[in-house]
Amino acid sequence: MSADELLENQPSRFVVGIDLGTTNSAVCYVDTHERPWRVRVLEIPQLVAPSQVESRDTLPSFHYQPPAGERNATEGVPYTVGFLARDWGAGQPGRVVASAKSWLCHTGVDRTAELLPWHAAADVERISPVEASSRYLAHQRDAWNQRFKSEPLDRQDIVLTLPASFDEIARELTVQAAARAGLARVVLIEEPQAAFYAWIYKHQANWDQLARPGQKILVCDIGGGTTDFTLIRVRRSEQGKVQFHRVAVGDHLLLGGDNMDLALAQHLEARLTQASGVRKHPDSEATSIDLENHREADASRSPESSRSLGKLQPRQWDVLLRASRQAKEQLLADAGPPQITVAVPGTGSKLIGGALQTHVTRDEARQVLVEGFMPRVALADKPAARRSGFQEFGLPYAADAAITRYLAAFLTAHRHAGDEQGRGASGEESGVDPARPDVVLFNGGVFDSPVLRQRLLDCLDDWFGHPLAPSRQPPAPLVLDNDRLDLAVARGAAYYGMVRRGEGVKIVASLARTYYIGVDAETPSTEPRTPNPEPRPYAVCLVPGSAEPGQTVELASPQFDLTVSEPVEFPLYTSSIRLADRAGELLPVDPEQMTALPPIRTALKTRTRRERGTVAVRLHAKLTEIGTLELWCGEVNGDRTWRLQFDVRSATQTDKQAHTGAAESEGFVDDEVATACRSVLQTVFAGTDKPDAVVKRLVEAAGSERHEWPTSLLRRLWEMLMELESGRRKSPPHEARWLNLLGYALRPGYGLAVDDWRVAETWKSVQGKLAHAAPTSRTESLILWRRIAGGLSSGQQRALAEPLLAAVRTLHKRQTRGQGTEPTFSPHESVEVLRLLGSLELLPGETKIELGRLLAELLPKKKLESIRPALAWALGRLGARQPAYGPLNTVVPPEQAGEWIVPLLELDKHDGMTQFALVNLARRTHDRYRDLADPLRSQVLDWLVGHKAGEHAQKLVREGGELESDEQDRVFGEALPKGLRVR
Repeated sequence: MSADELLENQPSRFVVGIDLGTTNSAVCYVDTHERPWRVRVLEIPQLVAPSQVESRDTLPSFHYQPPAGERNATEGVPYTVGFLARDWGAGQPGRVVASAKSWLCHTGVDRTAELLPWHAAADVERISPVEASSRYLAHQRDAWNQRFKSEPLDRQDIVLTLPASFDEIARELTVQAAARAGLARVVLIEEPQAAFYAWIYKHQANWDQLARPGQKILVCDIGGGTTDFTLIRVRRSEQGKVQFHRVAVGDHLLLGGDNMDLALAQHLEARLTQASGVRKHPDSEATSIDLENHREADASRSPESSRSLGKLQPRQWDVLLRASRQAKEQLLADAGPPQITVAVPGTGSKLIGGALQTHVTRDEARQVLVEGFMPRVALADKPAARRSGFQEFGLPYAADAAITRYLAAFLTAHRHAGDEQGRGASGEESGVDPARPDVVLFNGGVFDSPVLRQRLLDCLDDWFGHPLAPSRQPPAPLVLDNDRLDLAVARGAAYYGMVRRGEGVKIVASLARTYYIGVDAETPSTEPRTPNPEPRPYAVCLVPGSAEPGQTVELASPQFDLTVSEPVEFPLYTSSIRLADRAGELLPVDPEQMTALPPIRTALKTRTRRERGTVAVRLHAKLTEIGTLELWCGEVNGDRTWRLQFDVRSATQTDKQAHTGAAESEGFVDDEVATACRSVLQTVFAGTDKPDAVVKRLVEAAGSERHEWPTSLLRRLWEMLMELESGRRKSPPHEARWLNLLGYALRPGYGLAVDDWRVAETWKSVQGKLAHAAPTSRTESLILWRRIAGGLSSGQQRALAEPLLAAVRTLHKRQTRGQGTEPTFSPHESVEVLRLLGSLELLPGETKIELGRLLAELLPKKKLESIRPALAWALGRLGARQPAYGPLNTVVPPEQAGEWIVPLLELDKHDGMTQFALVNLARRTHDRYRDLADPLRSQVLDWLVGHKAGEHAQKLVREGGELESDEQDRVFGEALPKGLRVR
């Protein structure tokens, strides 16, 4: 073993705990050479003002990219993180990344894409949530290495914290962020556990006197971006020692202090945009928070002409949001002022003179925040399921703002969690609801406010007190104290690092989630039979909730038949409620209690390529230390094994569409129909029949019109066409028909299990490999890629776009300057070129903006009137406020979309595609960073009314909403397979 390997395997001198928080990050550590050892805080040097470096206990999780002229003030660095990023960047929000941790668990975007700041200034380099998190960790690494030069952080054992409710994908991405920062020796711990470890550390002399066996401890962790609930049971071991067992973890809630800031800002915005509520001068008795821009930056983002009557402009809103955060912190404090004045800049050039000001009182703020987020509700109340339209930042915040409703649902769902003896909450009192916690531990910045802490305790008293029977009144829950909530998680993480070395008190942390794999299974005979029953999915319990990270579970039964050499999908489920299910147990899938995870999708290969059919296997599963699932299939009568990886691509890379199962709900055709269709295709592509009437003959064979064919039949046709691929080489008509049918059978490139594999196979067979140079083959290949664009990767889309963009640039030169060569494509091909380019939603933003500008300038040209509908259609897709299949980070800024609307409104002739483009460009989303300014949207609405557009088209612009079937067909250029919808 080399010296480096020996060093790698040695325990490190330091054990380090890192809290990578939504709002603040912190580092604590233990020097194992110190006896007795102590948990200490690492002071982190950072810019706190221009050219001023100070050390602080915490690092604000903000990333600021200064303009070139400001680099001297920020020590010449291209970006800065910490206090200066938070405070100095408040005046230029388009240059600040905040809440990166919330984006790290956002399933609606590509979390590895460069999308932050969400509303970046034009000259700002965007970064991914993973990269932002990595830069915070890198700053902490550098601070550590400066303090301990001979003991670099990458050689220390690191415990990194994350929300208990983070899914497997967010956990993996957190580890990726650490790896990017050069930190490889990382173990994860959930924040509520870390907070409890911090309490144990603080009370290490008497913790066993404060917690007694039988008690249930509720950890409420509400930070800047997430809410986590955890239940811990206090038990006595066989050796008589007191032990802590984590028995339940709540579902992920993107709900926290950020939402409170948003709510207060929205409340004040309504007043600021009404003339009667605007205060031009601060009240002399109020404390003033004046966040007037200290630099006139990004003024182009909010011209006076686009001022909304009901909303502030994005630049004003960002300032108001940060002012609301400061107001919240002051007004919810014990010694807060009676009222605070809030100021935001005006929209003209005279920012100071045009400032808008209003005030907010303590009672008013508490009404909005306390009653809005912690109302006194009944224990039986459930959170609202319908998401509100309020989607600031583009983040998918929790549907219901009432944290107390989520807490009530959590305590109710886990009423008997860990209660093995079936006793009450403490195991001693009779008649006490077992959902009641005996002990409460608060964690997270929200609970810096004593007002919010007390309200939550009041709710617990409402739910579990006995006002009509005082003699049966249980004692109020004991509240454990953790000083310095901003450091508790990092302290607890460092303490846990020592626990892993055998020192300290360990929490026995079972998974608190049960994992399942979906299987094909007949309905058990014990279940009642019903006429024409709907197929009911079943799942086998893979890993029970009682398992611990690192534990391997081998399922001796049941035995499975594993399909090999063909693409297959393994549905996966998890539940935080069904913790008593046993490994190997076959259960019906209950969507109320089981949550679907991204499935494993793969083709299991064998050494013999021709081997087909099934192999008898048993399953082996393991939960890693970071909480991710590993799964193996082991051959029963052999030594072959297949390791199955979680397919996390649908959540981390948006070029892979998550499979939702919608297409399967249409049902599957019988083999007789498939055989008849195969016969038709064989006579054309492997026989002597001409391809002219193949579609008509397929309609006859299927017994239904082609728009009625279910997705399952379409994919069977795709398989047949791929098997008959050599038949397209017979003639240009054969190839054109083969390409046309292939694209039709695979459209829109997603929707059925393993469609991503089918798209990849299509790419390998067709891209750059046309058998004939005929215009029909080229045209049909363009149509094919447009039809399946939703399943193409971003790299594939760029590869398709590059040569087509060159042709559009050439056309633009000829039409605007009289320069350039002859057109590359015929008019008919040009239409399909434009439609394909408009369909490629994963193209880089700068490419879309350039292409949109070219199309907008070509739109009014008389010589191009024949292709004007295609120009308008492509423009509408490129600038759509709501993508059809891409992530939200693919949407072009509203300024560009607004510029493209002008030539559409000015057309002397128009058709249905003009209306289509205008509706897509002006469709309302209720995200102010995607929506057009109200005056411009009003112009579009006036145009729609004047041209007698349908009521639903007007509604999409006026209020937003979902597309109707004919509208979504127009988005894709033709009807989608039944059962599939776009957003």
